[in-house]
Amino acid sequence: MDKESVGIVETKYYKIDEPIRLESGKFIDDVTVAYETYGELNKEKSNAILICHALTGDAHAAGWHEGDKKPGWWEIIIGPGKVLDSEKYFIICSNVLGGCKGTTGPTSINPKTGHEYGLDFPVITIKDMVNVQKKLIDSFKINQVYAIIGGSMGGMQVLQWIVDYPEMMKKAIPIATTARSSPQQIAFNEVGRQSIFSDPNWNEGNYYKTGKIPKKGLSVARMIAHITYLSDESMYLKFGRDLQDKDEISYDFSMDFQVESYLHHQGESFVKRFDANSYLYITKAVDLFDLSINNSLIDGLKDVKTKVEVISVDSDWLYPTEQSTELVTSLNVNDVEVSFSEIKSNYGHDAFLLEKGQLTYIISRFLSDKLVEDLMITNIPTIMDDASITEAAKLMLDKNVTHIPVVTEDNKLIGIITSWDLSKSIATNCNNLSEIMTTTVKFCKSSDSIEEIARMMREFDISSLPVVDDDFVVEGIITTDQISNLLS
Repeated sequence: MDKESVGIVETKYYKIDEPIRLESGKFIDDVTVAYETYGELNKEKSNAILICHALTGDAHAAGWHEGDKKPGWWEIIIGPGKVLDSEKYFIICSNVLGGCKGTTGPTSINPKTGHEYGLDFPVITIKDMVNVQKKLIDSFKINQVYAIIGGSMGGMQVLQWIVDYPEMMKKAIPIATTARSSPQQIAFNEVGRQSIFSDPNWNEGNYYKTGKIPKKGLSVARMIAHITYLSDESMYLKFGRDLQDKDEISYDFSMDFQVESYLHHQGESFVKRFDANSYLYITKAVDLFDLSINNSLIDGLKDVKTKVEVISVDSDWLYPTEQSTELVTSLNVNDVEVSFSEIKSNYGHDAFLLEKGQLTYIISRFLSDKLVEDLMITNIPTIMDDASITEAAKLMLDKNVTHIPVVTEDNKLIGIITSWDLSKSIATNCNNLSEIMTTTVKFCKSSDSIEEIARMMREFDISSLPVVDDDFVVEGIITTDQISNLLS
């Protein structure tokens, strides 16, 4: 097992006591959420990161289940020392509402009938999925997560989060996704659904006790979808026009090409781990996804407050870069702090699951929060409020500083004196420090982020801030010059 893995993990379950009101207006009772966590929640509950999975993903994002032959689906970036560092962050991933991997969906028992829901399960939306995730986050008593990250349908959930709960996260990273499903995307999903409907074993969704499942229909649906996850270049590189287990064309309808065999393998593997009805419901939720208001994405994103990093893939034709740039433009119009990165890859849409190096670089750069403690100057000069103006002036000259915290005998902050204050004392003929020092002083903590402090300094036009601990004991000082040097 990789030493950078979170190791053996178990899926946990959270039961929501109250009925969930869906976007359709219907209600669903006794919702259970399957989820996994990696790392520890800190005392301040400020280090949580929510991971949102794609269409056929699940809560198992990292680590290993007992007996598994492969780890969680985002093992490449989650774990000790990785960009989503389980030794730094508390990482949460849950299976979506409507899923078939532990969260309530069409395979679950309907409490009103005692049988599987099947098509009695109500139609759900991405908004419904997010509302259920919000209940899970609330169960940890987390008021704000540090970041929400997801690719494809997971990216849709990220976008729904920042619209519905704009104060709930500091940062958001939607990857290889869109703010509204296009006609082409809807069309691909509809063909997949029709494939399931046409399978005689589907039986109007009531196949759970028949001993027969709609394997062929679901397999074809997966084959269709899988084509959209790849790129033409990646298929050429992987398969070309190579034949499968033969030296010449058979001139019949058997499989001639390697790419055909690959797609059949993907379909056959998929039916062993996924439910056909869940596929219907989740693809429908994706089709219904549209964050625009009156066809305006700008209006739909007007309440977003969090900092956003939008990531696209240059070879992704399912969710092309154009849809990401439309998202970036709409956020920019709303004065949202947004940045954009494009992954260069021949993998197509699946690059967000495979391009470890580029993902690590982009995400680490965006998530990295330099803290005040990383920059602050310690062992700074301080002065008591009964000192004279002359003493303060000499101290500034000796230490070559322009700001000196004013403290009590036990070094607790009570004010600040600046070179400007000393100039003012000469003009007003003041002799006592207490007459000119600022007592309503702004301050910060060593654990504050540089981004937050920089904003505060700009807002109040401050060039230096004392750094104090929880007892107001002065620990150091931070200046705009230090922050400017960091940014440059």
